[in-house]
Order: sequence, then structure tokens, then C-alpha cells
Amino acid sequence: MDTSKLPKMLYGGDYNPEQWDSSIWPEDMRMLELAGMNIATVNVFSWAMLQPSEDTYDFDTLDRIMDMLQANGIYACLATSTGAHPAWMAKRYPEILRTDFEGRKHKFGGRHNSCPNSEVYRTYSTRLAAKLAERYQHHPAVLLWHVSNEYGGECYCDQCEIAFRGWLQKKYGTLDKLNEQWNTRFWGHTFYEWDEIVLPSALSEQWSYDKTCFQGISLDFSRFNSDSMLECYKLEYDAIKAYTPHIPVTTNLMGTYKQIDYFKWAKHMDIIAWDNYPSMNTPSSYVAMTHDLMRGLKGGAPFLLMEQTPSQQNWQAYNTLKRPGIMRLWSYQAVAHGSDSVMFFQLRRSVGACEKYHGALIEHVGHEHTRVFRECAQLGAELSAMGTKLLGSRLPSRIAIMFDWENRWAIEYSSGPTVDLKYVDEIHKYYRAFYEGGYQVDIVSFEDDLSAYDIVVAPVMYMVKPGMAARIEAFVSGGGTFVTTFFSGIVNENDIVTLGGYPGELRQLLGIWAEEIDALLPSSTNSMILKDTLGSMHGTYRCNLLCDLIHSEGADVIAEYGEDFYAGMPVITRNKFGSGEAWYVASSPDEPFLQGFADVLCKQHGIAPLPGKQSGVEVTRRVIDSRAYLFVLNHNADAVTIELGTESGTDLITGNTYAGQAVINGRDVLILEQIA
Repeated sequence: MDTSKLPKMLYGGDYNPEQWDSSIWPEDMRMLELAGMNIATVNVFSWAMLQPSEDTYDFDTLDRIMDMLQANGIYACLATSTGAHPAWMAKRYPEILRTDFEGRKHKFGGRHNSCPNSEVYRTYSTRLAAKLAERYQHHPAVLLWHVSNEYGGECYCDQCEIAFRGWLQKKYGTLDKLNEQWNTRFWGHTFYEWDEIVLPSALSEQWSYDKTCFQGISLDFSRFNSDSMLECYKLEYDAIKAYTPHIPVTTNLMGTYKQIDYFKWAKHMDIIAWDNYPSMNTPSSYVAMTHDLMRGLKGGAPFLLMEQTPSQQNWQAYNTLKRPGIMRLWSYQAVAHGSDSVMFFQLRRSVGACEKYHGALIEHVGHEHTRVFRECAQLGAELSAMGTKLLGSRLPSRIAIMFDWENRWAIEYSSGPTVDLKYVDEIHKYYRAFYEGGYQVDIVSFEDDLSAYDIVVAPVMYMVKPGMAARIEAFVSGGGTFVTTFFSGIVNENDIVTLGGYPGELRQLLGIWAEEIDALLPSSTNSMILKDTLGSMHGTYRCNLLCDLIHSEGADVIAEYGEDFYAGMPVITRNKFGSGEAWYVASSPDEPFLQGFADVLCKQHGIAPLPGKQSGVEVTRRVIDSRAYLFVLNHNADAVTIELGTESGTDLITGNTYAGQAVINGRDVLILEQIA
């Protein structure tokens, strides 16, 4: 989807008029116009309305909704409704229902309760998507198709077990190959027939949801589960494209959600869309990282913020209100990281059920005289005034952080070395170091081309997939800087250890051998003593979590452990390789070290931080053609004075011109337009 062709930034959200008497609809349209909104996501959970029985379809209400949107100048993000099947379907075809991790067959209820490998579900969901596409293929309101909603969960039913065996046969070809790659001679688990393979669950291989006796089968089940839901999505995608090949199709992703490989899914999405629901105490750097991850799914292309709450959520333990200015600030944070939309769940609060206390543009009081509505209307006016200036612009970066869902699954299925090792947390530590330094970062997959970058960081690259080592070696040989950490280079793509010493295929590149791995207790730390000054860094820093006991095999030792029986052994190394260098960080350092380290790496490559960065202030830059837009977001409650250095520009929001210094109020934003 080429967002640069949109008439303006998309502003709106989920709208469920079928839950209300139609007499309310005209008032909704008045208030949506008053708030400056131009798009509504409709038909998300309407399958029961659209198909009241097996052979009956009723589109009358949806027809009226679509025509109403068109008459009021509002685009439709038209969903397929397949995230929750009707009750009659569960009654007539109980095989459509999911079985959970503990082997319990579910009854009708909730949502995403459809088995992704149920032929009944696939048949009826695809048929509904096709009927919708056929009916509305020429409707002028349709701007975007939205398949299902927030795919997720797992199913352990007999249908999935049969499908899993077929998936494995396609992957491995023979049982001999499967037995080899799963190391099934351990505990006498050799398989002689395909139908001896059962799903890894509480009834078989897994003693908890994320811990398993056999990493190979559990890792493959995670891949299979993600692929199964992707197949459901693709069936609907293809059905829609048969009628509307020119209209983009998406579904709403969920950031760092663990169970689905979003890089794989992104290949089948016309534009990335995602739902952002941080807590009030979620670090701004973590939210920024997640936006950048979503942007990275399609090579840095703009994405859509499909959902956020305008005020409070309904499902957290403590559903804190967004303080004045927070909604606007977090909306602009999404835009700052590449979103070409700001959308909410929801536009009118539900009157009943579990989301009736989830925030909305139109509260239960039913009018526009609320704080939340005023803030939304202000944002709508600002976005409208910007026109198309930001649309299609990108965030150039010379720094990349590598992220991989399969690597994450494998690490967290591991039976060691520590339960505290969480992949996303380690990614965030390195991301935050660059974020706090004012450096713009891309997040890329294990498959992406690295040639556009000067610095590539791959925290905890436990799994080395085929061809990866050679690609990274080529990147470093060409002058790049590569950084990886403890617990890297350990296994292949099927979680089989690479023999000959850690870090396996990365050993030559890194110039080290890791002999042992020490897991520290949560209360324990070690020290890292720099042997010489590293940029402006010197002295001692703290580290925790894991400590690799490494030996240099040609790498320069930059820092050594200061404590325990391995005091004096290397903890930070740098290995010259071709025209570049490869770093190994053998433990999880404290924040001061990582921020200093990020500065050292950037200065080596002449990468300057963006202007305006200071504590609590976030900076990014979007660029298109000869125009650049410097975003400065003040996450502090109080005003700050920022230094722009030699840069200047005109604020897109106020029209004021700034140079040298600028004062930004608490929770406020500057978007400085700079024309070359």
C-alpha cells in the first residue's frame, strides 16, 4: 500500500454501529466529523449478524453502515468478521472448537476459539470473505480490507495433530531425518511411524507452557501453529484479492506478541497494521522499539497504527486513565516512528460485556463535552492541517538490531541456563542504549540484507540459521561492525547444538571460544573492568544474568571480569575481520555501559545523534524527497529546553519557526519541517 497516495493521514478507529439502535447513528456521524475523523474499522465481529444460519446471509445492516460512511465522507476499513464464529456453527460442527494446552475441548464462547486447521472453519471463513469482497468490490467507501482480528492462541485438537504430522513430513521428508534433528534417541523417543507423533502439550512433552522436554518438537509446533493461522489468513486474502486486487489487505498485529512469526506473515500483508496498548509505566523506549519492529517487518515502509485507547484499557490489572496530553503524545510517537495513521479502539463505548469500560471517543454519556473527546478533536484538527506532508516518508538509519521469532521460541523453550533470560528484554536493553543516545535504529530480521548498515547488533543470537554466518562475515569483511552477546551461536535452526565449541559458526568471526556459561542468581552481579579507555569510557561497570567464560582466539580483550573464580577472563572482546570488526559481550551489562558503548560504536562510524535529545525527550527523523521532519517528543511532565545545534525548522503543528534552542511543554511535541 502506497500511503503517499492517501488524501490525508488516516484518523479514526473501530466502530460497531450494529451494537446500537440505528437512531443513534446520525449523532455518531456528527461527532466523528467534529473530531476530524476520516476512517472507521467496521464489521470486525459481525459474523453472527451476517450469517444467522448455515445457508443464510444477511448484509442489509452492513449495507446501511457502508452507505452511511460514504455519505459522511468516511473511509471503511472493512473487516471480514472471522475472528469469532457464530454459535450455530459451534453447535452443528463441534470440531471447529479449539482444544487447549491441557487437553480440554472448549465450548462456544470468547473469541479466536476456532481451530485454525478445521476445514469447516476454513471453508466458511473463506466463503464469507469472498461474499464480502464480491458485494463491496465497487463500494467507494472501501479503502482497506482487514482480515479477522488479532490472530493468536493455539489449538491442540486431533485435527491439528494430523495437520502437524503432514507439516513435519513436508519439512523433513523422512522419519530418519526427523529423528536425527529432534535427537529422539534421548529418552528413547525414536518414532517409527508418523502417527506416533503427538502434539507437545501438558499431556506429552511440556511440563509448562514454555518449558519442554524436547525443544525440537516444541519449536516445530510453534512454527506450525504460526503457519496454520497464516494459512487461514492467506485463504481470506486470496478470496478478497480475486474481487479487489487493487485494494490493500492487512490484519492487526500485536507488536512483540510471541506466538506468531510476524516477519513471515509480513510477506503476505500489503501494509503492516498493529495495536498498541502499553501500560502507563511501560518505558517510552520499549514502545518506540515496538513501533520500529513493526516498521521493520516490511523493510522500513510506513505502517498503520490500527488500535490504541483514547483513555483507558479494560483488561489490565490497573486500568489507569491516560493523563491529559498522553494520548496525543503517544499518537505522535507512532507517527514519529513511521505510522501513517492514528486509530483507536473504540469510537463509541459498548453498553455491555467485557469492553464496556474500555475507553472511546464517545463515552457512555453520549456527547462531545468530555476531556477525551476534546483531546481527540484537537489531534484530529492538527493531523488534518498537516495534509499529506508526512505520508510515505521513511526513517533513515545506519544502525540495525536483529530480531527473530524462531530464535526467541528456541531460547525460551530451553531448559537452561536461566529462567530469567527473556529475549525481548535483551533486545530492548540494546535498543534503549541507542534510543537514549538519540540514534535512529532499524529492527531487521535474520534474513534481511545488512549492506545498508554500518552497525548491526544481534543480542542473544542463540540460533544460527543456514547461511547466516556467511552473510554476517561478508558484512563485517566489507567494513561493518557486528555485535553479539552471551548465549549466541549455540544451535542450528532445529535447536541442535553446533559441536566444536561455542559460539559455533560464529567462532571464527568473533575470534573467541566460550567454554562455560554461568547463570547468576537474581541478586548477584559481576563486574566488567575495562583494560584501557574506550572512547570516554573507563573503569568498572556491572553485569548480571549470564556470564560466558570465554578465551580469546585472536580477538582483542577490551574488558575482563572482576569477580568470582573467572576474574581476569575476557568479558568484552573485539575481533578484526576483513575491513570491519566483530564484538562479543559475554554478559548482560548495566545501562551506563551500554549507553557508552553505543556512543563509541556510532562515533567510530561518524554517526551523529539527532538534535534535541535529553532525558525524557525522544527524537526521530522522517524523510521524503527533499523534506525532512525532526520529531521531538517530551515525555516529561514539565517543560524542557532543547538544543537544536545548527538545525532549524518550522513546526508543522503551530507554524512557529525554531533555531538554536526550543522550549517544549510537558508531554508536548515539535515536528520541525526542514527543506533541503
